[in-house]
Parts: sequence; structure tokens; C-alpha cells
Amino acid sequence: MSGTLSIVATPIGNLADITYRAVEILRMSDVIVCEDTRVTGKLCAHYDIDVQRTALHHHSPQGKIDKIVERLQGGENIAYVSDAGTPGVSDPGNQLVAAATAAGVCVTPIPGASALSAVISVAGIDMQRFTFLAYPPHKKGRHTFFDVVAASDIPVVYYDSVHRIVKNLTLLQEKKTDAQVVVGRELTKMFEEVRYGNVSEVLTYFIDHGEKVKGEFVVIVYT
Repeated sequence: MSGTLSIVATPIGNLADITYRAVEILRMSDVIVCEDTRVTGKLCAHYDIDVQRTALHHHSPQGKIDKIVERLQGGENIAYVSDAGTPGVSDPGNQLVAAATAAGVCVTPIPGASALSAVISVAGIDMQRFTFLAYPPHKKGRHTFFDVVAASDIPVVYYDSVHRIVKNLTLLQEKKTDAQVVVGRELTKMFEEVRYGNVSEVLTYFIDHGEKVKGEFVVIVYT
């Protein structure tokens, strides 16, 4: 019989944000597949998880996924984790799941932390319907991305980085001056912060407080 591929959510910052089930699954796995073995190694050390780790990232060849699927078909139980949060968004987890399911392998989700659900929970607005757009393009397509955001009649959620948050809020302001935003920064970490208001107000805040432009960002745009 084939083994099971478990897609395991891990903390997005605070290491306490992991479920008992997730720790148990990681400890019982034959191997943990992860984006960066060093990042996952810190989590494993914290929870005394002594399991072999192997890397699978965006630059890994297709052959790496094929070998993992072969191990699953051979009966091994394998856990996949991203560097942080719930896999399958900005990591190769979706490719691994597609290959495993195509091979008839059982795939099961082990839910937990997610930056997306975390910011939604503190948004204070109707989020029954929303659009998630992951990360804005770095260069080509960035204007088109924010045209889509500005034209949406339901809330739009996207991730952003310390290197582009001010630039992208500036572009959003140009596209939609009446946009309201919720910006979560460093969620679950020591310097966690959530800012609410008109896009110009929040943009001005980050321009005036350059020391706050640190970490990972999650943005909700609505009117």
C-alpha cells in the first residue's frame, strides 16, 4: 500500500502556533519535505522532532518530485511543509500534491496557521466573499495587477514584502484614492502590527515611520 502525503501547516512567526496533530504527524513521518531544511530545522529542534529532512523548492527539478512520489508509492509516510504557514500558495506544494494524487497516493491536509486567515480574522469587515491574489509582480504586470485590485467590487487580499510595500501602496493610491486598507505586519511575531484606514493614511504612516517597514505584510483592499 502507498503511504500518505501530509500537507502540514507550520507557524508563521510564533513557534507556539502549531497544532498537537501537526507535531505528531511530523514526528511520525519517514521524511519531512520542506522548502528550506535550515528553516524547518529550527522548528524541528524546538519540538524535538528527529526526522530526516529533504528540500523541495521552486528551483528543484521535476525529478525531485518524482522521487518523492516513488517513496510514497513504496509505502513511506511523508510530510510536506513550507517555510511558514499553510502550504500550497507561494511554494511547490501544489505541484507535489498534483503529482501524488495523479499517482493514486492519499493526500491529507493538516491545517493550522495562515497569514491569509489571520489578517481576515482581524479585518473587521465583511469577508464572506473576497479575492486572493498572492504577491504582486515585481516589475512587468504590476500596473495590471493593481488595476484588477482597484476594479474589484469585493475585498482583495494580497501578500507584500518589505522591499515593495511602500511602492505598491503608492501605486494603489494612484489607482484608487478612496481605497480602504487593512495592513498586517509581522503577524504573530513580537512586533506584530495591524493598520486600518484610507490607503493614503496608511501609506503616510509607513513613510513617516520607516522603522516600521520591516518583515512580511498582508494587505486587504476594499471600499
